[in-house]
Amino acid sequence: MAARNILIGGGTGFIGKNLGELLIANGYNVMNVARMPGTSNISWSKLELSGLPTRTCAVINLAGQQFMDFTKSWTPGFKQNVQNSRIYTTKALAKAINQSKDKPKVFVLVTGVGAYEPSERNKYDESSPTTGIDFFSRLTVEWEKAACVDPPVRLVIIRSGVVLGRWGGMIKNMFVPFYLGFGGRIGSGKQYLPWIHIDDLTGLIKFAVENDNVQGVLNGVSPKVITNEEFTQSFAKALRRPAFLPVPESVLNFLLNSERAMLMTKGQYVIPKRVLEYGFKYRYENIEDACQEFAHLCPKKHPLK
Repeated sequence: MAARNILIGGGTGFIGKNLGELLIANGYNVMNVARMPGTSNISWSKLELSGLPTRTCAVINLAGQQFMDFTKSWTPGFKQNVQNSRIYTTKALAKAINQSKDKPKVFVLVTGVGAYEPSERNKYDESSPTTGIDFFSRLTVEWEKAACVDPPVRLVIIRSGVVLGRWGGMIKNMFVPFYLGFGGRIGSGKQYLPWIHIDDLTGLIKFAVENDNVQGVLNGVSPKVITNEEFTQSFAKALRRPAFLPVPESVLNFLLNSERAMLMTKGQYVIPKRVLEYGFKYRYENIEDACQEFAHLCPKKHPLK
């Protein structure tokens, strides 16, 4: 019988918990590499000492300090932590894979569309170059370079857009203000918002694990490109709330630092060309459908509990 063990770096976060739930429901055994002890967790130092658990069929890396942790100031030290936490964990997993005698068939690394320079004119697919001009683009170039695995292990890099789901990321931060009627577009609202529903991102990771022909860079975004203004209107409509209080770009630049705020104030038009060519089927292509799914104050199920 084929090995059904999957190792997830950073499996205790928003994406990781949703992914773990999906994989377990599909008959996989999931082990997380995490800083916190737990029954199905191993530490990063244990990984370094002992290597991959036996019969691991896939390794997935989601680890890294959150950019948008607004409790943390955008200091040189925090930026270094954002960078190191991604590059160190990716290198550690790649090294463990390369040193393993019983190799997994695939290494999936989830990075971000920050690889592409923000623009109101350019349209990006997976073949578009990464410029390495701003902090996030430079970070992504280094991060992806760290995923150096030897054949026959397949490498899949998923450049994710903003991940939308009720219990994490952007929606968790915005839910209460929008629910109270204090929502609004950011800046002009004309900037593109590359996005993906949490169920589609976890589904795409599972698809990459299970399909032996899938390799290389995939843009983990919905094929329906929207602007920040379109997202704002769809989310407010799903909540049945007004959204007429725009957040000026200058305010975000002041509160978050302009280098970090650009994740919200600037955007990229990103197309998942190769994802569609491989035949992946999205559950939430349209932002209206996605917003309907997570616009509930008290949903029946909380996946993180």
